Amino acid sequence: MSTSVLKKIRVPTVLAILMLILVLVNILLSLGNQSLRMGVNERQQIMAQGMQLEALNREILTTLATVALRTNDEKLRSLLASHGISFPPHPAPAGSAK
Repeated sequence: MSTSVLKKIRVPTVLAILMLILVLVNILLSLGNQSLRMGVNERQQIMAQGMQLEALNREILTTLATVALRTNDEKLRSLLASHGISFPPHPAPAGSAK
Protein backbone atom coordinates (compact mmCIF):
# COMPACT_ATOMS: atom_id res chain seq x y z
CA MET A 1 0.00 0.00 0.00
CA SER A 2 1.17 3.48 -0.72
CA THR A 3 1.50 6.19 1.90
CA SER A 4 -1.33 8.25 0.43
CA VAL A 5 -3.72 5.31 0.84
CA LEU A 6 -2.57 4.82 4.45
CA LYS A 7 -3.14 8.51 5.16
CA LYS A 8 -6.62 8.27 3.66
CA ILE A 9 -7.37 5.32 5.95
CA ARG A 10 -5.84 6.87 9.10
CA VAL A 11 -7.87 10.09 9.05
CA PRO A 12 -11.30 8.36 9.09
CA THR A 13 -10.02 5.83 11.63
CA VAL A 14 -8.79 8.56 13.98
CA LEU A 15 -12.04 10.45 13.53
CA ALA A 16 -14.05 7.28 14.25
CA ILE A 17 -12.04 6.64 17.42
CA LEU A 18 -12.55 10.26 18.56
CA MET A 19 -16.27 9.97 17.86
CA LEU A 20 -16.44 6.73 19.85
CA ILE A 21 -14.67 8.40 22.78
CA LEU A 22 -17.09 11.35 22.62
CA VAL A 23 -20.06 8.98 22.58
CA LEU A 24 -18.73 7.20 25.67
CA VAL A 25 -18.18 10.53 27.46
CA ASN A 26 -21.71 11.57 26.52
CA ILE A 27 -23.11 8.32 27.97
CA LEU A 28 -21.20 8.82 31.21
CA LEU A 29 -22.41 12.41 31.53
CA SER A 30 -25.98 11.34 30.83
CA LEU A 31 -25.83 8.72 33.57
CA GLY A 32 -24.42 11.29 36.00
CA ASN A 33 -27.15 13.77 35.12
CA GLN A 34 -29.81 11.11 35.55
CA SER A 35 -28.64 10.31 39.08
CA LEU A 36 -28.52 14.03 39.93
CA ARG A 37 -32.06 14.52 38.60
CA MET A 38 -33.29 11.61 40.72
CA GLY A 39 -31.74 13.21 43.81
CA VAL A 40 -33.33 16.56 43.03
CA ASN A 41 -36.73 14.91 42.46
CA GLU A 42 -36.49 13.14 45.83
CA ARG A 43 -35.68 16.41 47.61
CA GLN A 44 -38.55 18.19 45.85
CA GLN A 45 -40.93 15.45 46.97
CA ILE A 46 -39.70 15.73 50.56
CA MET A 47 -40.16 19.51 50.47
CA ALA A 48 -43.70 19.17 49.08
CA GLN A 49 -44.59 16.67 51.79
CA GLY A 50 -43.09 18.98 54.40
CA MET A 51 -45.27 21.84 53.20
CA GLN A 52 -48.35 19.64 53.44
CA LEU A 53 -47.39 18.54 56.94
CA GLU A 54 -46.68 22.15 57.95
CA ALA A 55 -50.24 23.14 57.06
CA LEU A 56 -51.60 20.18 59.02
CA ASN A 57 -49.33 21.00 61.96
CA ARG A 58 -50.53 24.62 61.99
CA GLU A 59 -54.17 23.50 61.92
CA ILE A 60 -53.63 21.07 64.81
CA LEU A 61 -51.87 23.72 66.90
CA THR A 62 -54.60 26.25 66.22
CA THR A 63 -57.26 23.76 67.28
CA LEU A 64 -55.34 22.80 70.43
CA ALA A 65 -54.81 26.46 71.34
CA THR A 66 -58.51 27.20 70.82
CA VAL A 67 -59.52 24.25 73.00
CA ALA A 68 -57.02 25.27 75.69
CA LEU A 69 -58.44 28.81 75.75
CA ARG A 70 -62.07 27.70 75.82
CA THR A 71 -61.69 25.04 78.48
CA ASN A 72 -58.89 26.63 80.55
CA ASP A 73 -57.12 23.26 80.49
CA GLU A 74 -53.86 23.86 82.36
CA LYS A 75 -52.29 20.58 81.22
CA LEU A 76 -52.93 21.46 77.61
CA ARG A 77 -51.66 25.01 78.18
CA SER A 78 -48.46 23.71 79.75
CA LEU A 79 -48.00 21.23 76.90
CA LEU A 80 -48.35 24.00 74.36
CA ALA A 81 -46.10 26.29 76.42
CA SER A 82 -43.40 23.61 76.47
CA HIS A 83 -43.39 23.87 72.67
CA GLY A 84 -43.18 27.67 72.67
CA ILE A 85 -46.86 28.58 72.34
CA SER A 86 -47.88 31.09 74.98
CA PHE A 87 -51.23 32.44 76.11
CA PRO A 88 -52.31 35.47 78.09
CA PRO A 89 -52.33 34.62 81.82
CA HIS A 90 -56.11 34.71 82.22
CA PRO A 91 -58.24 35.49 79.23
CA ALA A 92 -61.01 38.00 79.81
CA PRO A 93 -64.54 36.58 79.75
CA ALA A 94 -66.29 37.00 76.41
CA GLY A 95 -69.02 39.34 77.72
CA SER A 96 -66.77 41.77 79.60
CA ALA A 97 -65.25 43.77 76.76
CA LYS A 98 -64.64 47.44 77.68
